[in-house]
Amino acid sequence: MKNEKAVVVFSGGQDSTTCLFWAKERFAEVIAVTFDYGQRHRLELECAADIARDLQVPHHILDMSLLNQLAPNALTRSDIEITEKEGQPPSTFVEGRNLLFLSFAAVLAKQYDARHIVTGVCETDFSGYPDCRDVFIKSLNVTLNLSMDTNFVIHTPLMWLDKAETWELADELGAFEYVRERTLTCYNGVKGDGCGECPACKLRQNGLQTYLARKEEK
Repeated sequence: MKNEKAVVVFSGGQDSTTCLFWAKERFAEVIAVTFDYGQRHRLELECAADIARDLQVPHHILDMSLLNQLAPNALTRSDIEITEKEGQPPSTFVEGRNLLFLSFAAVLAKQYDARHIVTGVCETDFSGYPDCRDVFIKSLNVTLNLSMDTNFVIHTPLMWLDKAETWELADELGAFEYVRERTLTCYNGVKGDGCGECPACKLRQNGLQTYLARKEEK
């Protein structure tokens, strides 16, 4: 893969930034693509652009505002409360998001003659999002290849990692402090360790504390 190109679906958050470092270590050329779908934490667009610029990665921001019109939820509407109910995806679930993001990433990848697509979806800590499951990614990979007559490979380096293991991977890539300080995971738009209250921050912080505790024990 050292001579090949990859497109990374990139939000500027912990997971996608870890994937960006992962991809830079494995591919000759890496392109990042970020989607503007009217997300309430719009600072992530600036954060993604800053990180891509800092890491000297070509960066595209694609307009996906139609998704905002189709799928009102807590990530696209400030008047919808962020809630979680047992047995259901949280109110931050955006219907069809990864389906559309990966499809458009594949169209972009073909323009670059890039065969590899990298995404930070994860079934271990996926909060019940159906489009983060491994079976969905494998199914979409086949569909994209058939639809564009191309041998794309969708890489999911975080698929079977919990958040503590994702922090560990960032550390192994020499990016631990960078990911901790420069990324935006918080649904309320607070960089770094975030607001500490939203589901994304709690998941990230719990993983961080677990990883740091394990590291101290070694």
